[in-house]
Amino acid sequence: MWVQSRCGLEPRTLAALAVILVVAAGFAGRYFWTGRPEAVRAPEIVRAAPSPESGASPSAPQPLAPATGTPPPAVVVDVSGKVRRPGVLTLPPGSRVADALRAAGGVRPGTDVTGLNRARVLMDGEQVLVGLPMPAAASSASGSGSGIGGGAAAGGRAMPLSLNAATVEQLDTLPGVGPVLAQHIVDHRTEHGGFRSVAELREVNGIGERRFADLEPLVRP
Repeated sequence: MWVQSRCGLEPRTLAALAVILVVAAGFAGRYFWTGRPEAVRAPEIVRAAPSPESGASPSAPQPLAPATGTPPPAVVVDVSGKVRRPGVLTLPPGSRVADALRAAGGVRPGTDVTGLNRARVLMDGEQVLVGLPMPAAASSASGSGSGIGGGAAAGGRAMPLSLNAATVEQLDTLPGVGPVLAQHIVDHRTEHGGFRSVAELREVNGIGERRFADLEPLVRP
């Protein structure tokens, strides 16, 4: 009544003004209420899930361990010649000739290893000859009874040359095989993971049927 008498407002206008003031007060109270400071709760300690041996059921599924592939098989090689402990050795996959020499006790003092590629990766089932002259394929043709390599076996026949272990220089001693063809044989061996049979020698570029017939009795995988 006092506002109405002082401002000359009608009752209807005065009621509307009162409603507006009440709504504004409500919004202001809500604003201050939501902006009040609240207590912060400390995070709970995360505990490790119980192991299966404890008998307790875990509260959450445990992550599966990543599946591992089957490990590659070991490499079995025959180390012969002038080493301290010659014999058949089982080495980890990816081993090199130098690893085989160490496993055999090392090379004997004074042994010439110039023609031995110690950085070459070993093939399963191959033979590593240390300090022994490799047999020359032409030894039987020359009739000398012992080849250039001096590795003649009983009956005057030279020991076959290993296609998986021979170097370019050793392959060059084969009849009809020059430095270029010897390099082709080594390249084919590297690309295809070695020779599994003598018949695969036909796949080498530069070896025809006639040359293969001459080489077949003189080599082995």
